[in-house]
Amino acid sequence: MTVADELEPATPENEATEAEEPIKQRKNGLYPGVSDELAENMKSGWADTELHDLRPIAQAAETAARRAALSARFPGDRLVIPSGNLKTRSNDTEYPFRASVEYAYLTGNQTEDGVLVLEPRGEGHEATLYLLPRSDRENGEFWLSGQGELWVGRRHSLTEAEKLYGIPVSDVRELADKLREATGPVRVVRGHDAGIEAALTDKVTAERDEELRVFLSEARLVKDAFEIGELQKAVDSTVRGFEDVVRVLDKAEATSERYIEGTFFLRARVEGNDVGYGSICAAGPHATTLHWVRNDGPVRSGDLLLLDAGVETHTYYTADVTRTLPINGRFSEIQRKIYDAVYDAQEAGIAAVQPGGKYRDFHDAAQRVLAERLVAWGLVEGPVERVLELGLQRRWTLHGTGHMLGMDVHDCAAARVETYVDGTLEPGMVLTVEPGLYFQADDLTVPEEYRGIGVRIEDDILVTEDGNRNLSAALPRRSDEVELWMASLKGAVQS
Repeated sequence: MTVADELEPATPENEATEAEEPIKQRKNGLYPGVSDELAENMKSGWADTELHDLRPIAQAAETAARRAALSARFPGDRLVIPSGNLKTRSNDTEYPFRASVEYAYLTGNQTEDGVLVLEPRGEGHEATLYLLPRSDRENGEFWLSGQGELWVGRRHSLTEAEKLYGIPVSDVRELADKLREATGPVRVVRGHDAGIEAALTDKVTAERDEELRVFLSEARLVKDAFEIGELQKAVDSTVRGFEDVVRVLDKAEATSERYIEGTFFLRARVEGNDVGYGSICAAGPHATTLHWVRNDGPVRSGDLLLLDAGVETHTYYTADVTRTLPINGRFSEIQRKIYDAVYDAQEAGIAAVQPGGKYRDFHDAAQRVLAERLVAWGLVEGPVERVLELGLQRRWTLHGTGHMLGMDVHDCAAARVETYVDGTLEPGMVLTVEPGLYFQADDLTVPEEYRGIGVRIEDDILVTEDGNRNLSAALPRRSDEVELWMASLKGAVQS
């Protein structure tokens, strides 16, 4: 990469004062400074690039409705929802920025340092989106700051942003002072912007702020039509990513699990924003490690590959799909036995996803099937009711059978237990159903032939008015169908 060696990169601490203070020079920059002549030259001769034909973002109506619901829940309170700041990866490089889910859900904006503020007005609120304006050309920020537009790219003007997001927009660099002077009750979403929190330190309480966070988490339990469409897009791209992987398994065998990770990542970056979480590309005994993301192991014919991966769309909605595949295209007898047990458990779990049913039903149904198989195989002493009551199956099933899905892979995590795990399923909810069996390589309580085999099958399920719809049904699940699918892809040209 090009080193911005004549400047010191902007940070959240110095960004706000750049308009008033000279931009600092990098300690070991190759240029000792900027001449007056060069500084003057860089101020002029630039074309007007203001965009005048912008249309609102696709979800503008939905984000407005979400803000209205938030306003109704907290009348009279000032509500502050930051997007977050850049985080340093090493020295002067940052991690790719991802706006806070709460902020993106309410605005559709994804830029760093943004803040949504809902000011109480009469019976409701007046929303203002606070963003960084275009880089300043008078003081040289646009070419001298590490976050100037000549280094990281153009950002929208405040006027452009108003057209895109349908919200009045102001300069975020003025916000901290406004918040310090604010009176009346305030709530802020914590953990994303230390500067904004510092400006509100004497005006907020942890309890009130947690109520805001919980509400915004529970608001996402039921997806609107736009969200369901985005989730289907994410799943469709994920299906293509899985197909990509199957086509290159021979190359993965010649290298490592990293080839699988890179292959799927290419699809995610071409068709979406990113992967929704670190891809689990677990071959052989690595499949028994639930969150194997090192992806540095060998890929061997005769072993299974557990691939748990999801594409994230440009609007932050992620798929979360798992398939366990025989690397050579054919399950061995013991692999098929374990796989089919997990498939049967998943079938029972999916069938239990119904509107009006308890959220826990799909987990209980899947766990019962797995407990029955473990007893039948002689791996744990029955009866099945005893096994389930004591949770003895968990030695090999390990995790819950699913979770809510959306803008976070484990969506709505701050929701109250009574509305989530102990809640009732409603049309529009989207959740994963993902039972698994994992026999560790060093587990002496099972026959040797079981050891080192891990199987998980995961699909993304939409609760509908009359049942459910498997958003990821395009990927085969039954063991014989998986084999036929893999055979059909071998040697196929990547689309």
